[in-house]
Amino acid sequence: MSFVYVSRSSRLDRSELLDAGRLRRPRTGWLASAIALMLTAALPWPAFAMSDPPTVGSQVSDFELPAPGQDVPIKLSEQLKKGPVVLVVLRGFPGYQCPLCSRQIGQYLRQAEAFAKAGAQVILVYPGPADELETRAAEFMKGTTLPEGFHFVIDPGYVFTEAYGLRWDAPMETAYPSTFVIDQESNVVFAKISRTHGDRTTPDQVLEAIPTR
Repeated sequence: MSFVYVSRSSRLDRSELLDAGRLRRPRTGWLASAIALMLTAALPWPAFAMSDPPTVGSQVSDFELPAPGQDVPIKLSEQLKKGPVVLVVLRGFPGYQCPLCSRQIGQYLRQAEAFAKAGAQVILVYPGPADELETRAAEFMKGTTLPEGFHFVIDPGYVFTEAYGLRWDAPMETAYPSTFVIDQESNVVFAKISRTHGDRTTPDQVLEAIPTR
């Protein structure tokens, strides 16, 4: 099992962040201010390798990301105990608030009842540079109330995004907009990764892919 700690106050190089099999702390000395992101290799094979995007039929690694305004982070494995998980990776903050991401979230929220009826948990990931990401995330979500079963988390410094192979490493870019449906055995049953700002997965496409109970 591999643990990765991401500090809000410093940027760690990749060798520190992705040191598989060992527990390594950031060089800030402030463990209390660190954010835990857990990537585990303990899942049954075939699991995709770190830094490879999830594909249909693969098994995803566990992760834990902070939820702004909440004391308890969101952990994938805990959400999977409740039902299938819809994992939506947004563009986050590429230097501005992405209007296509706002529209996408609005579409999903309007279908909240349908997601609840399907027994699914929805995790929305907002990646970006660690500096001021919580502030930017609060701006993005201002005036939005999430219904039960929806979870909004941040990915400071792109640790989750890079580990899942979704980093769009170009000027004014963050992550490839992506959507995955993960069953309760951690298997990916639906995957779509957009290589553009648009071409987002619609709620209807996701609802059709959620395993029936």
